[in-house]
Parts: sequence; structure tokens; C-alpha cells
Amino acid sequence: MGASRIRDLPHFLGLWQDVYASPGKPGWDHILPYYDKDIVFKDSVQEIRGIEEFSEMTRRLADRSKHIGFLVHNSVMEGNLIFMEWEMKISYKNYPQSSVFGASRIRIRRGKIREQRDYYDLWGDILDNIPFLRKGYRRFMRKRFG
Repeated sequence: MGASRIRDLPHFLGLWQDVYASPGKPGWDHILPYYDKDIVFKDSVQEIRGIEEFSEMTRRLADRSKHIGFLVHNSVMEGNLIFMEWEMKISYKNYPQSSVFGASRIRIRRGKIREQRDYYDLWGDILDNIPFLRKGYRRFMRKRFG
């Protein structure tokens, strides 16, 4: 695990966008060595501390998923910070594929990912893919928050 270091933005993006360790089986095992043992991960749903808990979260997501793909639309690396805008295409075992759009702020320390903060609208992106719920959800959001 010690020799795996992020060299630059193209290297990082290559790792990030390839979530298939073996054909047809999503997984993050290939990128986990690039995370610091004390990783702090935070998103809309959870805050995770430590590589063991982070690894378990990625395993749960891979186990629930039939397909996962990442498209990075925009990215920049400045010093030890990476910012990127992404689209995660995911299909769970019993549901059609949907997209979740988000952005991440990633802090690198000594070549390892030390902090990752993901920003996304989980419910909006999921409900946008369900025709009979999409309009009602967006109308509610505009009325209450827009």
C-alpha cells in the first residue's frame, strides 16, 4: 500500500474513472491503496473516518450495484487540492440505470487522498429518473426552496 501515490491529475482521473477491477464486477480495490489510512470522507448521507470504514462503504455500494460508471466532466488540480465535476451512472440489481451528478473536493497528503467531500443532490437525481415522481418533486422543491 505504501508505494501507491497520486502523481498528477491525469493519473488520478484514470484511477477514478475505472471502477471495474475485473470485467463486469464494480469495485474500488484498485484505488483504495491511494487513500490515506486516516481518510475522512463526507457526503450528503454520511461521514466516514478511516480506510477500513471507507473500504466497507465502497464494498456495500459495489455489492448492491449491477453497473457503475464515472464520467468526469471538469477537473482541476491546484497544489494538494483536486476539484472535479462528475456524473455517476449506476444501476442497482433490480432497477434501471440512473445518473447522479455531483462534485468532489479532494485533499491529497503525501500522494494519498486524505480528505474527500462529495456534493450531490441524491434524491433529486434519483427522482428525476422516475417519470411519475419527477414533476411533483421538482414542483415541491421550487415552491419550498426556490
